[in-house]
Amino acid sequence: MLQTFQHYIDGQFEPGTAHFDSVDPATGQAWARMPAATSEDVNRAVRAAHRALTASPWRGLHASARGKLLARLADLITRDATMLAELETRDTGKVIRETRAQIGYVAEYYRYYAGLADKMEGRHLPVDKADMEAYTRREPLGVVAAIVPWNSQLFLSAVKLGPALAAGCTVVLKASEEGPAPLLAFAKLVHEAGFPAGVVNVITGFGHDCGQTLTTHPLVDKVAFTGGPETARHIVRNTAENLADTSLELGGKSPVLVFDDVDLESACNSIVAGIFGASGQSCVAGSRLLVQRGVADRLLAMLAEKAARIRIGSPQDLATEMGPLATRKQVEHLQRTVKASIDAGATLVCGGGTAEGFAPDSHYVAPTILDCPHADIPSLRTEFFGPVLSVIRFDNEAEAIALANDSAYGLASGVFTTNLTRAHRLIRELRAGIVWVNTYRVVSPLVPFGGFGQSGLGREGGMEAALAYTRTKSVWINTSDAPIPDPFVMR
Repeated sequence: MLQTFQHYIDGQFEPGTAHFDSVDPATGQAWARMPAATSEDVNRAVRAAHRALTASPWRGLHASARGKLLARLADLITRDATMLAELETRDTGKVIRETRAQIGYVAEYYRYYAGLADKMEGRHLPVDKADMEAYTRREPLGVVAAIVPWNSQLFLSAVKLGPALAAGCTVVLKASEEGPAPLLAFAKLVHEAGFPAGVVNVITGFGHDCGQTLTTHPLVDKVAFTGGPETARHIVRNTAENLADTSLELGGKSPVLVFDDVDLESACNSIVAGIFGASGQSCVAGSRLLVQRGVADRLLAMLAEKAARIRIGSPQDLATEMGPLATRKQVEHLQRTVKASIDAGATLVCGGGTAEGFAPDSHYVAPTILDCPHADIPSLRTEFFGPVLSVIRFDNEAEAIALANDSAYGLASGVFTTNLTRAHRLIRELRAGIVWVNTYRVVSPLVPFGGFGQSGLGREGGMEAALAYTRTKSVWINTSDAPIPDPFVMR
């Protein structure tokens, strides 16, 4: 029998009136039954969030009390990290060694925002008007529609829920219909932590009934979305209906620049982690390798050798280093784009097809490297969301910068060089929201992230994200005891 999951709306767990089956990417077979939110379900969730925003006990809860609830939630995530990791692995195919490590760190994001809850301060303003005091308050932005994809969903929801709840907002969290199990299970921890009914609602569902109803709802004040640019465009159009504030953390085609002065083994290990970790299913995947010509052949040979040794297998096995892609659609997109790239002149160094030895309906693909002779190869411009590395050579720093910035995306980048002055020049010149120097794919609750161009709007993480879930209220106080004169009497 299929395992069943429920929505969490207004403090209650509900089976839903419509359902769909979730597929295990390692087998291609259904393993769980999920509720599909109808327009009415979404409406009830948003109205519950609005009631919680405008009424006690949440509205009357002081900031440090909100922080204690977030800290309690962090403790529960730590307690149940193994269960959450196993669900994410089963529903998305992400290997268990990664889900366990990441979910353990997710709790630190909630702890960070627990500590920030009572530190989002207003300011006293020394205005140039006698007998006037002016100051600002930071107040909750309102009802937040948080929409996350299936990859790293507990992390991607933490960078929305954490700051939103710390700021005093209420949330309707929409889990992706592709692998929603861990977030629907996470709702039980929200309930156990003691958040008042309606403060956090967790649903999943499809386009018009769920996504469009949520993003156009008149009671939604902010949409925080992580996903692809096409869906983001629909969301921007939808928010024209309610004028909701919007933050968008979108895709990437992140460049990794390797100069000829580096330790190639160290750079190689970072590149492998950046593109083949999580099977390449990461917004910040370092999918474009720009390497200085003098070391390109050596580095390419090292990468091919390491790719061949990656252990592909069951995502539930701790020895597995790379699991399946989450959906059949991704596999087909990857295969089409690899073929188009070879047709355009790229050389297939390794991979390029499905990995051998697995069930025919599974979603396993081999780690793939393409050697690209020029910048117009499709693989250098298309986001795969899979384990495909496209390599192109450069001769000098100016060429490297031009190639790196030749993209509609601008989420992340990596620079490998021992030349400190060069590193600082590149940090300044690269059009990306993150620049990692001699490392890759490192995160912290303290550090904001987000993109340029089609990689999105706004930032997540750090104090910057917390303030984005507030709005400023200006306050003027007349401190004079003298009566205000009649403005229409001439003196």
